[in-house]
Amino acid sequence: MVTCYDSTFAKLVALSDVDCILVGDSVAMTMYGHSDTLKATPGLIARHVQAVRAGAQKSFVVADLPFLAHRGSVDETLKAVKLVMRAGANAVKIEGVDGSEDILHLLVESGVPVMGHLGLTPQSVNVFGGFRVQGRSESAANRILEQAKRLEKCGVFAIVLECVPSSLAADITKAVKVPTIGIGAGASCDGQVLVLQDLLGLNTDFQPKFVRQFAKLKTDVVDALNRYHQESQDGTFPNESESFNSQPKG
Repeated sequence: MVTCYDSTFAKLVALSDVDCILVGDSVAMTMYGHSDTLKATPGLIARHVQAVRAGAQKSFVVADLPFLAHRGSVDETLKAVKLVMRAGANAVKIEGVDGSEDILHLLVESGVPVMGHLGLTPQSVNVFGGFRVQGRSESAANRILEQAKRLEKCGVFAIVLECVPSSLAADITKAVKVPTIGIGAGASCDGQVLVLQDLLGLNTDFQPKFVRQFAKLKTDVVDALNRYHQESQDGTFPNESESFNSQPKG
């Protein structure tokens, strides 16, 4: 799974072997330059879901429910879910489980596929005191393992495990029957997810330990822009074949 937020990249993901797309609330950071995910809204997620769906018409698309979107009334939660689902999402992802079990059951029973998310849940960054690995102590690990089992009972179809020790991720993967998807959780998970811009080497300002750059497109993009600038300045762009001629007389 990779995150994706626009139609152009969604078309490319759809041409690849990647199994599914996450329209994450990380859009607030990756596309809008915010320092965390808290500024994402259901409306913002829905707009990016529409863009992704336009580019990847047959892909399985999961949409994040952003900060507090499932913590208000049932009506407010259902409105947020309907907004992103009608925009083109096949499922929603919800962070955490404490205090959310009733709404998780309701959504699943209402026919909404729900993906869980445990470990470093970025919407709780202020509670965690920053973006830090979770579940390192025995008690913290046991708590996350117990949360995973509760999520499974709620009916989620998969669980994202973010920034937890690889041994804990392996234990959770063995303990639950639903697939686990890791990000900074080692290789024992059933699948992996990364931010597209990170794995392509486009986002080089922030490079977490768990990110592998499968390409280094930042250099290619800057080089292409510099060539465009230079060839526009020296008159070699556009050339004759890239220009239009007047209609022949007669």
